[in-house]
Amino acid sequence: MSQSPIRLAVIIGSTREGRISPTVARWFVAQAEQAGRFEVDLIDVADIDVRPDMSGGPTAVADRLDAAEAFVVVTPEYNHSFPGPLKSLIDAHKPEWRAKPVGFVSYGGVSGGLRAVEQLRLVFTELHTVSVRECVSFHGVWSRFDAEGALQDPTAAEGAAKVMLDQLAWWGKALRDAKALVPYGS
Repeated sequence: MSQSPIRLAVIIGSTREGRISPTVARWFVAQAEQAGRFEVDLIDVADIDVRPDMSGGPTAVADRLDAAEAFVVVTPEYNHSFPGPLKSLIDAHKPEWRAKPVGFVSYGGVSGGLRAVEQLRLVFTELHTVSVRECVSFHGVWSRFDAEGALQDPTAAEGAAKVMLDQLAWWGKALRDAKALVPYGS
């Protein structure tokens, strides 16, 4: 059984101009790095050419997704759902997601992005992932971070991140060890 760090891909799901998602993602990456059990790869959907019709075939990010042993999706909530470019990235890849855990960091207004997370759980279940129960949610996100990107009053968010990271580490290791014994088939 391997004791090496879990390769965690943190995916920034928003591409909108003026987005706060890079700030939220940087905060989360710092939490994951402080946990000491993860090797983090930050993937920004805004930097990827993913066509909604997937006509371009596999994207350049496929190898990075495939190498990951766990995922965290950082997503806003737009119109009670998650961003279209994020869905295009998810749909453009299928085997890369299989038999890996996925967690969520969401943000938005009053709902904190939780409606987007609930929809993403359905999508990722179809792709044979294990969605961890705990998530990190920022209600009223625009007032939660200061001008330098530091989270104000971080206690609750840090606690939620720790629980989610514990679950991702457990599932990531369990699934890595299981796949080393028996390849996953679907």
